[in-house]
Amino acid sequence: MPLVRTAVSSDIPSLMHLLEQVNLVHHLGRPDLFRKETKYGPEELASILSDPDTPVFVCEENGVVLGHAFCIIERVRNSRLLCDRVTLYIDDICVDETARHMGVGSLLFNAAVQYAKSIGCYNITLNVWACNPGALAFYETLGLKPQKIGMEMILS
Repeated sequence: MPLVRTAVSSDIPSLMHLLEQVNLVHHLGRPDLFRKETKYGPEELASILSDPDTPVFVCEENGVVLGHAFCIIERVRNSRLLCDRVTLYIDDICVDETARHMGVGSLLFNAAVQYAKSIGCYNITLNVWACNPGALAFYETLGLKPQKIGMEMILS
């Protein structure tokens, strides 16, 4: 049975493989915007994994990473316009092409929701590119609703 855990440095090769897959979707959908490069390199991943404000979750089964969720904790404090809040922004969810439609994405999203609740977040937000209608439909089935161009789920 797949389990979700916090990513560690030994996951970097698997994370790179997944980042290549998600970038290909974006590159094919919008080659005018996305290069054939990954969002992060191995050195950047090491830094991200060591930062408590950028939690990364992986879903694995039998030692094989099936997917990841990159998150960023965003805080609004003392803004003249916006109410104070803590948001968990999901920067990226990717499920390996060999493990799609097996519930891995839902496991990763639910782990992010539980984490967000545990640290007192008001909401979860993410962005979906219009060139990825499958992702948009997936997030809508999880209960996210449009918030400007991004998506959110109120956690309280």
